Amino acid sequence: MQAHAEQAYPDECCGLLLGTLVSDDKTLVDVRTVTNAWNEQVASEFAAAESALTKTRRYWISSEDMLAAMREARQRDLDVIGIYHSHPDHPAVPSECDRRQAWQHYSYLILSVRAGQAGEFYSWQLDDSHQFQSEPVIVIEPVSP
Repeated sequence: MQAHAEQAYPDECCGLLLGTLVSDDKTLVDVRTVTNAWNEQVASEFAAAESALTKTRRYWISSEDMLAAMREARQRDLDVIGIYHSHPDHPAVPSECDRRQAWQHYSYLILSVRAGQAGEFYSWQLDDSHQFQSEPVIVIEPVSP
């Protein structure tokens, strides 16, 4: 995710988080990078104020990429457990646009990228009032054989 965010800079990158969901515990197994599909047509479907925004401040995952990830996850006995995206030269906290587009059962991992270097990242999930709450991220280093 960090490499993808740095490569996409100064645009936002985005991708899907594949993993398992047991009760409220999510375990990330794999990351599927996708192309940021934000364009003028997508922008025109939002409020007029959004139409001037570009990939440097917005991301969009195409329905084709979403369906492909869902198929891949199902074939691997996994689920799409969330979405990640970057915030170029901004903190790793959700924007109002992020909140409006979010789905309640997904995790939203946001990476801050400043001057092309990936920095902090946080994961967020919507509560019952459709407000983002931070959720813990536990990074486990892979064990060498």
